[in-house]
Amino acid sequence: MMYHMQVNLKAVTKGEIGMLSYDGHGSEVTRLLSQITAEYEAAQRGLTGLACGIAQHEFISARMENMGHLHCELQTIVGDSAMALIVDALDHVD
Repeated sequence: MMYHMQVNLKAVTKGEIGMLSYDGHGSEVTRLLSQITAEYEAAQRGLTGLACGIAQHEFISARMENMGHLHCELQTIVGDSAMALIVDALDHVD
């Protein structure tokens, strides 16, 4: 999964969003995308896990809040292309 995100990051930086500078931040962008993907997957597992009701809601809400914080960090590095990178990374989650 990590390799795939690195390839996609390179494709995005060379493509239409190439005008933004990720110089020196590529590994940080990859780390943030990896963390966002992990939080997303955990939230998905929370939907089908053994917990129910309030506990399940709190678990999923915490994952989504973490994703929001990670998105903000990513946005400070890559600007408005952050959401496109996240969508691309999550598009490949099973």
